[in-house]
Amino acid sequence: MTAFQAFPGVSTEWALGDYHRFARAALWDLGPQLVAACEIGPDTRVLDVATGTGNAAIAAAAAGAEVIAADSTVENFIDGRVEAATRGVAVEWVEADAQDLPFPDSSFDVVTSSVGAIFAPRHQDVADELIRVARPGGRLGLISWTRRSWICEILAVLNYYVPPPPQALPARLWANSEHVLWLFGDRISTFEATTHSFRLFAPSPIRFIEFFETSFGPIQATFADLLDHPERAAALHTDLIDLAERLNLGMPGGPAEYLFEYVLMKATTAG
Repeated sequence: MTAFQAFPGVSTEWALGDYHRFARAALWDLGPQLVAACEIGPDTRVLDVATGTGNAAIAAAAAGAEVIAADSTVENFIDGRVEAATRGVAVEWVEADAQDLPFPDSSFDVVTSSVGAIFAPRHQDVADELIRVARPGGRLGLISWTRRSWICEILAVLNYYVPPPPQALPARLWANSEHVLWLFGDRISTFEATTHSFRLFAPSPIRFIEFFETSFGPIQATFADLLDHPERAAALHTDLIDLAERLNLGMPGGPAEYLFEYVLMKATTAG
């Protein structure tokens, strides 16, 4: 049983916590960067896969594109719609699994995903779908967390307590160019990958963990799976605090700092 099934009516673990709060703090600046890298502008039809609350989709719409924001966690569309309306842009929100997109072949000029589709367990299915819905000569843009990033460090701890299904591939593989090139094969004509990073700050490691325990869905899902094992839930909380103390890059006496490292990949589909 997966963790989110402990909460009736919740579609996926990403509906737990306060995803938009997490996205605003950690993801929002990635959207405009992805849009710029993919040269998205007016008269461009864009699909943003595993959009969350739309950090990339809203940026693409602000650049003048016609945008569909797709995600299987429809609960997050509520905050996404509010954010889009606040920014005065139009985005179409569609329920969709990154591994089985409900769109015809060759429907989009640009297909993007900002640290979203990487969490789908079947990487080959995701790659196949991204290629399928992009037009020949279209552009793909992906942002993926590296293994050194704070997010992947957290996931490693969570997987110790609740291992993922054996067939599920880890999200960090999407930051490996060889893995992605193998997934896409000869269906792309150009490929470029660049590594970037930023840091997030908190008054202390404990406060940083408090933020993630209340906003990051996978953490709440893991605690849900441990409801009948309070001693293991307590151990998980302790391990998360230990992780935050160990990976704190801040100076003694100063605010805590954490590395968020990611790879931005761009590709052109074969004509």
